Amino acid sequence: MEITNAEFVISNTDVKKCPAGTFPEYAFIGRSNVGKSSLINMLTSRKGLAMTSSTPGKTMLINHFLINNSWYLVDLPGYGYAKRGQKGKEQIQKVIEDYILDREQMTNLFVLIDSRLEPQKIDLEFMEWLGENGIPFSIVFTKSDKLKGGRLKMNINAYLQDLRKQWEELPPYFISSSENHTGRTEILDYIETINKEINTK
Repeated sequence: MEITNAEFVISNTDVKKCPAGTFPEYAFIGRSNVGKSSLINMLTSRKGLAMTSSTPGKTMLINHFLINNSWYLVDLPGYGYAKRGQKGKEQIQKVIEDYILDREQMTNLFVLIDSRLEPQKIDLEFMEWLGENGIPFSIVFTKSDKLKGGRLKMNINAYLQDLRKQWEELPPYFISSSENHTGRTEILDYIETINKEINTK
């Protein structure tokens, strides 16, 4: 898939104010500082489309970007930012849960995982929650360029092994790097395949 047009449409905290219509939506979520904005900018080839911040946990809004006038890329708030107070965490959790559970147009959720880290409890619990609620999701391992040699493969295999303890069937997964554009073609082709399936129904 080639992205010829990507434009910001709306930011809000209320799922009821998300754009009307039936365009499929592909949402991106992950812990704060996982490289979500950089990934979105890399996928769309628009450097400043999603705001990258040096302050983790800054995105508190649902951000909709219209792609090729036919589907939405949705940037969701990051979860699990330790420095945010309890009330702030609860507000963010509500925004995330309302969108994921109530937004009919949401077609697939991309859960971003930092490939440099060991499996994090918060990510595993979040994916378990998605499974319990029947939410279609895929995993994107970010920052793959930061690991040398076989370390990346080792980390990802360890992660998949951990997931197999909970899942009979693993979700699709992608390996990405915003620095060298790894994974861009695969993720966009995956979205295109789903869009084609939707259009033939």
